Amino acid sequence: MITRVRKGRLIGAAVVTAAVVASLAGCSSSGGSGGDSSSSGGSYTFWDPYPQFDASSDWAKLIDQCGSDAGVTIKRTGYDTTDLTNKALLAGQQHNSPDLLLVDNPVVSTLADAGILTTTEESKLDTTGIQKNIINAGIVDGKTYGVPIGANTLALYYNKAVLSAAGVDVASITDWDSLTAALAKVKAAGKKGITFSAIGTEEGSFQFLPWFWGSGADLMKLDSSKAVSALALWTDWVQKGYAPNSVINNTQTTSWQEFATGDFAFGENGTWQLGNVKKAGIDYGILNIPGASGPNAPVPTGGEFMTIPVQKDTARYATSAKIAKCLTSTANFVKTDNTLSYIAPTEAAQKQQVEQNPELGPWVKAVAAAKGRTSDNLGTKYPKISQQLWGAVQNALSGTKSPEDALKEAQTAAAAALK
Repeated sequence: MITRVRKGRLIGAAVVTAAVVASLAGCSSSGGSGGDSSSSGGSYTFWDPYPQFDASSDWAKLIDQCGSDAGVTIKRTGYDTTDLTNKALLAGQQHNSPDLLLVDNPVVSTLADAGILTTTEESKLDTTGIQKNIINAGIVDGKTYGVPIGANTLALYYNKAVLSAAGVDVASITDWDSLTAALAKVKAAGKKGITFSAIGTEEGSFQFLPWFWGSGADLMKLDSSKAVSALALWTDWVQKGYAPNSVINNTQTTSWQEFATGDFAFGENGTWQLGNVKKAGIDYGILNIPGASGPNAPVPTGGEFMTIPVQKDTARYATSAKIAKCLTSTANFVKTDNTLSYIAPTEAAQKQQVEQNPELGPWVKAVAAAKGRTSDNLGTKYPKISQQLWGAVQNALSGTKSPEDALKEAQTAAAAALK
């Protein structure tokens, strides 16, 4: 969901709620793929969530090349994430979907549930070699509805100068207790501890999930003692001044801006900030988010899935699959994911990425420990649960409710929404 900033745009943050999906079910649209009706040759349509990439970009050129290799012309349109999802739902209802559709991974279950996507068994998309934890975001009721083009996730950026001044050895940070002890030292040294995004949107849930899952908690049991311990950790940090009050309203962008001042020891953020941390001139390192008792907590995967929507002319699937295979080949995984700041979803491509850029090493490890937000067969249940989770985080951090009461209320509301 959400997870990354691409030239001012958040990727992965948009998750369609049940209410939105329900409202769209009664809508109609005159929009369509505009593709050639022929199953061979002609033009194929492709929608993606990258409106910032114009025809001169490496991404657009790769798409053109893959179309040429398949013997067709690709008509590509880039939409913002939320707009793309809405248009995909409407086009699917009108039986006028694009031939290929690249969508944020939590949206896959929504589109699959609406009957818009083909399974990989139908489309013949190859999932061989893709890491299980990454492909899981596209699995609904045992069926796979696309292939990931890449993944990104969260870790802790740390400022070496701030930690050194506070006498903190980052190697000593292996769990929540040691991290909290480090934050106490940083504050005592006159610096700021950690910044993150706890805003009341999917971004807030996305950033809280490593701590939630790192406690061993289950999204179907928001009020468990383990879940309470995770929210109590964040609440305690804010109350003790280890994290600023601003986290309640921070997006991932504003949280990053705080870390970029050079005053904070830690900033929770993603792969997409690598270019920005260099521009900030911070002597930095990357620490995988620790679990309650260590070592690494599961972190949520961001990133998009290449899917093939249902078409009246099923003969078109073969060419669509050729194009998708080209875009997701090992060589193009590396080329594309370097352009999009993604970690490739296969070990072979990841190895090449790290060889080209050793700074991606910690991120490969983070992705290996990651899981999809809609995994555990949550599918379309996830948005309903997430909404209650970010509300609980807001209530606890603002002091409106205790972590225990906030999560108890959230669990009651989530259970009611899932009936």
